[in-house]
Amino acid sequence: MSKTQEIEDRLKEAFAPRELLVVDDSESHRGHAGFDDAGESHFNVRIRTQAFAGMNRVARHRAVHGALGADLIGRIHALALDLDV
Repeated sequence: MSKTQEIEDRLKEAFAPRELLVVDDSESHRGHAGFDDAGESHFNVRIRTQAFAGMNRVARHRAVHGALGADLIGRIHALALDLDV
């Protein structure tokens, strides 16, 4: 299974988002630190979910990292998050 699919599956399960967009942005980082020729090293994620209601920015980021798990986070070089209710 691709990292992109793993990210999508774990976030859907954890947050039941009304909007979820996971973009593999690795190619635009070619030549930068952490780039992997195999791809799937840099991601942009946009989530809109009621699960974030009442959470501040830091709590939302922690929740996403927790949902993805240390195993998956450890295989990703960069993760840009756009999180809102």
